[in-house]
This record gives sequence, C-alpha cells and structure tokens, in this order.
Amino acid sequence: MPLSEASQPLYHRVYREISKEIEGGALQRGDRLPSERWLCDELGVSRATVRRAIAELTADGLVEGRGRGSFVTGNALAEPAGTLMSLSELGRSRGLDASAQVIAADVRAATIDEAELFSIAPGAELFDLQRLRMLDGLPISLDQNRVPLRLAPGLPDLDFSTASLYEALDRSGNPPRRADYELEARGADVREAELLGLAPDAPVLFATTVAIGAQGRVVDLGRTVYRADRYRFHATLTRRAHREGEYRHDDSHAPRGAAGRVGDRRLRVRRDTGRGQA
Repeated sequence: MPLSEASQPLYHRVYREISKEIEGGALQRGDRLPSERWLCDELGVSRATVRRAIAELTADGLVEGRGRGSFVTGNALAEPAGTLMSLSELGRSRGLDASAQVIAADVRAATIDEAELFSIAPGAELFDLQRLRMLDGLPISLDQNRVPLRLAPGLPDLDFSTASLYEALDRSGNPPRRADYELEARGADVREAELLGLAPDAPVLFATTVAIGAQGRVVDLGRTVYRADRYRFHATLTRRAHREGEYRHDDSHAPRGAAGRVGDRRLRVRRDTGRGQA
C-alpha cells in the first residue's frame, strides 16, 4: 500500500511497515527482505528512502546485510548506543506508536534509602509510577519510575497512558542529562509473565536506571523488565590504551598473585535476585 499521506518521514513509515511484517511473523528469522525495487514499487517511495529504512533496521538489529541482500535477524528494538531516551522518544524515532497501561501512579513518602539517593528528607513526597509499556500495541516492558515530587509537582495530573515522563521532567526544568544503567538477564516471575504475555520463567532483561540532572542530582530511579525477544541493548565499547611495559589482563603469561589472580582483575558476582523491589 503506498505511503503517500502522513506527516512522519517516509523512511520511518517504510521502517514501520517492514518491522510490522517481522513482528507479525510474515517475515521470520533468516528470511530475505524483498528487493529494493519491489519495496519501492509496493510502497510508492524512492530507492533512497528504502535504503535509509533498511539502514535503520540494520542499526536496530532487526535485519543484517549478507552479500547482496538483507535478512531478518529477529524482532527486537534497540536504543541508539550511548543515548539516553524515553521509550516514547524511541518509538517516535522509529515511527511506532507508544502507549502504556498505567498500573499505579501514587504519591508516597520516600524511604530512608530513596531519600539518601535523591538527597531529600526521609518522608518527602515521591511520585511512584508503574506502567506496562507498548509499541504499536505490543507489550515491550514493565516500568517503575520514582521521582521526587518537588521536581515536577504536576506529575500526578498527567495521563501516563500516553504522556512521557522524561518529557514532563524536561518541561519542569529538571531534565535527565545522563544515567547509570545496569542490565541483567533473568526469568520472568508470574506477575511479569502475565502482564508481558510470556510463560513464567521466560527470559527477560532487567534494567536499573539512575538518571541524573544538570546539577548532578538524581532525578529518577527506574526499574524496567523488558521482553527479551523485543528489546536489544546496544553499546559501543572502547579499548583502553596500554602503556609500554604494562601487563595486559588477558595475557596468559601475566604474573599471578598468591591467590591465582591475573594482575589486579576482579570478578564481581551479583548475589541479589533483582526482582524489582524498592
């Protein structure tokens, strides 16, 4: 169907049409995408538009180039590397409709631990928001966000089935500037599985986010459970330059200490279950 009417960029809409075919199963893992010429004729767009859409699909890990064709790798959505953005912003950037089912939106007193993290008084008001997040009606994640109410007093009045929390913080003058992000894999508990449309113990990705504002103070504590088949985290890693004569930790000939460690390398093992309890 030609994509002539609508306000969003054409390549967003081509991206959306192809991603819908992948999400719906018409295009499955390993399938080759139709030719550029066929997509141009079918969707009524230029070859440059099709190529831009395929480049975005490739960057998000949905397809990969092999030889002269592009093939489906999966149906996970990826955030741009090194970029802090809300799911609403991510959806719009890909031409997808972001929505949410609000599970809870409460104002409550901050615990001692929360007060310490936010640098506020124990008992100060927090806005505690819990949502099932969706893109084009498909469940993507379960989110919990905690924000000191003084940073954005109007939060309880917003309809978070469509509103963006980060955009509300932007408008309040307390936008998140950066975030410490930690991601781990685990199985879904019964509640998570039911809300996300999964079997119990199905693989999910559990993320914690500590979002920090312009003054270096924490503005949001986030906990997110992603469907592992619909979300992919993308990061760019830079190798540290080694000075001459410095031992490399991955060198099997590096000297070992009495305990058998290679240099001063440490392996940190998480011992909490990370089940999203505040």
